[in-house]
Amino acid sequence: MSGHSKWNNIKRKKEKTDGARAKIFTKIGREISVAVREGGSDPASNSKLAALISKAKANNVPNDNIQRTIKRAEGGDRTEYEAITYEGYGPGGIAVMVETLTDNRNRTAANMRHYFDKFGGNLGNMGCVGFLFNQKGVIVLDLEDKDADEAMMDALDAGAEDFDASEDAAEVTTDPDNFSAVCDALQKKGYSFISADVAMVPTTTSTLTDPDQMANMAKLLNALDDDDDVQNAWHNLENEDELDR
Repeated sequence: MSGHSKWNNIKRKKEKTDGARAKIFTKIGREISVAVREGGSDPASNSKLAALISKAKANNVPNDNIQRTIKRAEGGDRTEYEAITYEGYGPGGIAVMVETLTDNRNRTAANMRHYFDKFGGNLGNMGCVGFLFNQKGVIVLDLEDKDADEAMMDALDAGAEDFDASEDAAEVTTDPDNFSAVCDALQKKGYSFISADVAMVPTTTSTLTDPDQMANMAKLLNALDDDDDVQNAWHNLENEDELDR
């Protein structure tokens, strides 16, 4: 898990998303709409929807918003979104995977190529970096006023694969199929989430030391975060916590 989710970086990201809550709600809502159209509105029989509901709750999306999104998707919201994953290299050869949902693939492809080119990287072909990542459920718990050993036992009892704690936060990893079940079990135990998502976790990581490459990597990730079509951007930068974002 090294390099994927440094806790101080996650907390900074969480603070940033709290300041842009509407954008986060919109992106998750788009994912929920697609999941409902593809697999139905019952999370009990639609594991993708169940996982997205867990993700939405972890991002403090009100339940009313979630239910409204599901009902709109059921009731005929016909905006057609296409899921496209882009792969490439950031500055210094950092592997980057970008998950998008778009209603205009030409616009999105042009934007992705522009971001990578502008900030010292290059967009590659499908599969060029995907082999460097595994899909995992990643839940970051707030351990303030919680015992780390007890949290570890609760997470493993819930079906988690791994647990890694610092003083005030812990990263729980799960099989993607168990993600929503582990989230539900930990929420029932009273844990607060800093973040929760089904993520592409790097199997190996790389470090940047050049200040210009670090600056460009930060700019690339910020550009991807700000693009409405981008749902997630994953990378294998080891020292992400040193980026000035």
